[in-house]
Amino acid sequence: MKNPFSNACSRRGLIVLFSGLLALGLLPVCAEDDRPIVSDKDAPKENVAKNNLPTLWIAGDSTLRSNAPLRGWGQDLGTFFDPKKINVVNRAIGGRSSRTFFTEGRWKEILDGIKPGDFVIIQFGHNDVGALDEKGKFRGSVKGIGDGTEKVAKPDGTIEEVHSYGWYLKEMARTAREKKAKVILCSPVPHMKFDRDGKSVHDWKEYRGYVEACAKSEHAIYLDLAERIGNAYDKLDQETIKSYFADKGTHTSATGSLFNAKQVVSGLRSIPTAPLDIYLNAAGKEVPAS
Repeated sequence: MKNPFSNACSRRGLIVLFSGLLALGLLPVCAEDDRPIVSDKDAPKENVAKNNLPTLWIAGDSTLRSNAPLRGWGQDLGTFFDPKKINVVNRAIGGRSSRTFFTEGRWKEILDGIKPGDFVIIQFGHNDVGALDEKGKFRGSVKGIGDGTEKVAKPDGTIEEVHSYGWYLKEMARTAREKKAKVILCSPVPHMKFDRDGKSVHDWKEYRGYVEACAKSEHAIYLDLAERIGNAYDKLDQETIKSYFADKGTHTSATGSLFNAKQVVSGLRSIPTAPLDIYLNAAGKEVPAS
């Protein structure tokens, strides 16, 4: 006779295993969570203030731009630049992946505004990791950096040919570079995750490799924000890190966004040629390169 408790025991075993792996930080935080797709219908679109100045364009998701109490580092990056020397235009928008930022025409809007001498900083990944179809809110991209595609049926009956995460990043980098802009590709900012000893767990190992490979392929600058911020978290206690987040562990608070923005500036200053140093204000120059 089949043991009536065998399935229950198996399920309990899987739950215990899953919980243990999650506690150790060995399972990623997935895109299929309770976070809604953020609407920007009421959010004003940032535009270039002075056409005679170079522009630093920012492309990304809600970890770069959100509504209070959430806040993204792109909203604080301009704090460190002199508006008399450079425009900082944050076009990041919540709920977008590299795929949807591209297919919705948001990248084209940036591309149309780029002029020689501009800079573009790009960070995606948080919404790319989900399923390609409705399970992932039609945001996920094909894993990897290759040229392979997958076809996805949309609710309106159309078929979308979905490219890889790396394909979208490389397409953005290539087209911006063709317009003589300097491109910075960033690995995603880390989630709030701790191991069983309460230590912060470094994040995005696989995707960090994807972004670095894309940067090398397209002669872009690689800024490893995941590791840079992860290293900074290593020096902090758990309660301080928790104060940097405004939700379960994805979106930063105002304190956390400013902290991350400083890590971005520090990373930009560490680029051998330091191309953005001349545009920093006094606050920006106080952030050390590392």
